Amino acid sequence: MADDRKKPARIPPRWFVRTAWSVHRGLYRVTGHRFGLRRVKGSRWGMMHLTTIGRRTGQERGVILGYFDDGPNLVTMAMNGWDEAEPAWWLNLQAHPDVTVNLVGGSRNVRGRAAEGDERERLWDRWREFDAKLDDYAALRSGETTVVVLEPSTGTRGL
Repeated sequence: MADDRKKPARIPPRWFVRTAWSVHRGLYRVTGHRFGLRRVKGSRWGMMHLTTIGRRTGQERGVILGYFDDGPNLVTMAMNGWDEAEPAWWLNLQAHPDVTVNLVGGSRNVRGRAAEGDERERLWDRWREFDAKLDDYAALRSGETTVVVLEPSTGTRGL
């Protein structure tokens, strides 16, 4: 008889998640940005490199994030590996919303903001197309996970 109970969402230990992020960023850096990014394809989300300005230091900070396209916009989530804390890149983006993203094929200037209301629900539903366990993972956090929209910008980022 098959077990119809749903397995709970599990995430790897924090040390593993942080190590994987570090290795990914390191490979991206040492390969001259040739490894580590990918386009959105079918049911697979893409990977981009986001460069923010540190809210305290004023220094550039880079992170690789999953994303999908929504018309001219890029959509990601401020989820910090499903940990409770908000990711530093999201806190930096709120302080300095004009940033740069590197994608396969080039970079672009964007302006970041949180999706709200119906837009957030629509974009969350789109994320489910990429990750069937999205709601299970989100339930591991006590607060709502921010859906971040990166809109094309003609502005320049600066300190």
